[in-house]
Amino acid sequence: MGIWLGLVALSVFGQADYQALRKNMVDTQLKARDISNLATLKAMGKVPRHLFVPEKMRIYAYSDGPLSIGEGQTISQPYIVAYMTQALKLRPGSRVLEIGTGSGYQAAVLAEIVDSVYTIEIVEKLGLKAKKLLKSLDYDNITVRIGDGYHGWKEKAPFDAIIVTAGAEQIPEPLIDQLKDGGRMIIPVGPHRGVRQLVLVQKKGEKVKKKNLMAVRFVPFTRKKE
Repeated sequence: MGIWLGLVALSVFGQADYQALRKNMVDTQLKARDISNLATLKAMGKVPRHLFVPEKMRIYAYSDGPLSIGEGQTISQPYIVAYMTQALKLRPGSRVLEIGTGSGYQAAVLAEIVDSVYTIEIVEKLGLKAKKLLKSLDYDNITVRIGDGYHGWKEKAPFDAIIVTAGAEQIPEPLIDQLKDGGRMIIPVGPHRGVRQLVLVQKKGEKVKKKNLMAVRFVPFTRKKE
């Protein structure tokens, strides 16, 4: 789906038919690939992705790729959001930690599936903007914190699932520690500014199992300067 589809979707009033674009996104970008989890598909079909991107970019909100949201950050490709969400095998009662709030879109998708989402954003401007937007959309099961996500959110741990939406050079140990027994974490890992592997981490007792899922590109995991 490219520029032409966005233009076709414009109504006579000059407003994009976002619902139609969203349905097309789910049908052609998700269902047509390997996204089959019903809860994930339902969430992706409900969350108004266009509200999480700059206004001038809204016509492209449902295109098959990432978009800039300012401050050197991006909103991930819809397929990647859905893929990472599906990989966590979430349940309604799950407690989820997200590292890298960004626009707040991934948190909103998670919040459509689980009871509680805790999300951390190191870029204050983005974090505050996401918090305001999520509140306006009545996501009262999302808690946003401004800070360094490397150390997780110890006082809210353990988590059934952890999702990291920025590329790390290695998996932060505090996040593994805060993962519940039987929990799952998904995180992009690899060299700085290079192609990374999307890694699924599964914790069972004292054992931690890691599995490479696919090659991806993500903005770097930003740390607070000591």
